[in-house]
Amino acid sequence: MKRPHMILQVSLHHPTKGPAIFATIPPRLQHDISPLLVGRGPEAHFQLQIPCLSHQHLSLELYQEMAFSLMALSRRSCMWVNGLALRFLEQVSSAVNRVAFSGIQVVVHVEGGTSLEAFVCCFHVSPLPLIYRLQAEETDEWEDIP
Repeated sequence: MKRPHMILQVSLHHPTKGPAIFATIPPRLQHDISPLLVGRGPEAHFQLQIPCLSHQHLSLELYQEMAFSLMALSRRSCMWVNGLALRFLEQVSSAVNRVAFSGIQVVVHVEGGTSLEAFVCCFHVSPLPLIYRLQAEETDEWEDIP
């Protein structure tokens, strides 16, 4: 019995370039179990023509049911994942949902599906900012716990 694919609802925003920067991205992309490469190079599955973006900037792959893994592939810059900096070859695996890199804001919502053989990305361009704080804020909450 074939299991349904995991669906990633991916919202995209760039504050200065506008929606035209995402014109080459298909509304729906089905991908196999190999890492999905994001960058500006011809080998990237998700191509964005931004000068500060590396040819292979990051990779996304299935990790387990309802989660995926992100790895930073750029030596020149870092990306923010749920408020934490991710640098060259660092990786985070979870149901990550807020990612920012090279001015691009991405919010990912994982929907159903149990197949670890392929996944589907549905892309949506937002005219409004998706992330208001890129970095995690330090708090003294632990001091208030009795």
